[in-house]
Amino acid sequence: MSETIRDTVMVGAGPSALAAAVYTTREDIDTVLYEKGVIGGLAAITDMVDNYPGFPDGIEGLTLAGHLEKQAERFGAQIEFGQVESIRIDESGIKTLVIDGQDVFAKTVLIATGSDYNKLGIPGESEYYGRGVHYCATCDGAFYREKRLVVVGGGNSAVQEALFLTRFTTHIDLLVRSTVKASDVLQQELQKFVDAGKITVHLGVTPTEIVTTDGKVTSVSAVKDDKEISFETDGAFIFVGLKPNTEFLTGTTIELDEQGLIKTDNHLETSMKGVFASGDVRSGATMQIASAVGEGATAALSIREYLDGHAKTAAAPSAEAVL
Repeated sequence: MSETIRDTVMVGAGPSALAAAVYTTREDIDTVLYEKGVIGGLAAITDMVDNYPGFPDGIEGLTLAGHLEKQAERFGAQIEFGQVESIRIDESGIKTLVIDGQDVFAKTVLIATGSDYNKLGIPGESEYYGRGVHYCATCDGAFYREKRLVVVGGGNSAVQEALFLTRFTTHIDLLVRSTVKASDVLQQELQKFVDAGKITVHLGVTPTEIVTTDGKVTSVSAVKDDKEISFETDGAFIFVGLKPNTEFLTGTTIELDEQGLIKTDNHLETSMKGVFASGDVRSGATMQIASAVGEGATAALSIREYLDGHAKTAAAPSAEAVL
């Protein structure tokens, strides 16, 4: 790879980074994005996005991702495939990213690697993602009006999402591996829906398979007290935590919260000067495509301000680059 110092390098090519790239490239900021997986991120593998503004009939996730990609490239964004392994900054403020073993230099960096949902790892889960298996109630709950659902998980997010889903579904079976660990306030609210017959809580239940018939989710198989049981359902929502894609930041000075999400200031700048974060990888993110796109635009404006406030030229980083 070249020792050219790029104006900005974006790590990830999901909606947040692609939106940021539209803004930076339109202002003639030299921009390259590195993606290790699928361009468009989780949005690209979502069957239907029904709550993104401007599409009254919804839009397929892959189509939306393709539109974002083409728009960024139309303004000059360069999208490459590669895995970022580490990032460091030298005394002059130049950032060095190690990508597939090679050094790439940048004046600014945007980290928009997103988060991935923790998986159960059972048959049918990955095969029917977005087509009966979901990880976001606010994204996909409206598809299940007057339907029966299974929700898996017993923490705050699982209970919160189950409560949200009650506005659509006729009944929810909440499958909890051990005990409900949500806050007391959430448990009190949950009890109201249990008493009303809207939610049934099943403790000590371990899901083993998402069962489908003719391409549609019809039940969830599970084990309780060494006995096999089954829960009829039209869909399964799984809330067993998020895993932010921040492993490559281990050992850097970029500060993370207790969940491993990146902390930022009001300008979306991290604790490493000239390094910004946006979208689902950022602490405090809403985990929605629309807000991720908005944060991308905000980050792009902050990148422009940072570049305007620093010298337009910089020497190549020395071998003594520091973390």
